[in-house]
Amino acid sequence: MSSWDVTGSQEWLLCDKSRDELTLTLISPRVCPAALWLAAAVEVHTAKEVVAVNGTNQRLKCTFSSSSPVSQQLSVSWNFQPEDLSAHEPVFYYLKEPYQPPSGRFKDRVTWDGNIERHDVSIMVWNLKPSDNGTFTCQVTNWPDVYGTIGEVRLRVVQKVSFSEIHFLAVAIGSASGLMIIVVTAVIICRQHRRKARDRRTEVAEAADSER
Repeated sequence: MSSWDVTGSQEWLLCDKSRDELTLTLISPRVCPAALWLAAAVEVHTAKEVVAVNGTNQRLKCTFSSSSPVSQQLSVSWNFQPEDLSAHEPVFYYLKEPYQPPSGRFKDRVTWDGNIERHDVSIMVWNLKPSDNGTFTCQVTNWPDVYGTIGEVRLRVVQKVSFSEIHFLAVAIGSASGLMIIVVTAVIICRQHRRKARDRRTEVAEAADSER
């Protein structure tokens, strides 16, 4: 697994510097040549939100569809924006092979978990921390499809607890339902016993009357 040099907080994009050579540059999407915006689009698909437990590992799924066959120039850019909406941070990059960031909060904590041939560009984030709460973005360029949607997935890291509020609510509802069933069953049994006792008394009285 390789790493790449990153400076600043700008996002990775693949721009066409000439007809014969593709050059990878740190730029903002707004400064790409206008021709790129006219190219065919890549559609990127991610979950809207993922909830994971603190200290566990989480796969962030990202898939794409393109009007062009998968090319050797296909690139994948994962970035992260914390909940405080501060600057974007690089998370992972793929161009012919996976590249890990050489520094930052995700150094040695992110691995490639995708399959380009299946249009899967997912990653695995290891040992989640509360500071990982935020929005991850997944961007794919597949020359000549260099423009399209950017997938966003919000990650929420929660503390591990024995019982959540939902569990307590389920237990409370279950207990109340069980108690109600017991009460109803007891009432039905009591009524049946009373009816049988009344029937027996009636039979005894009728038998006594007939003997007279």
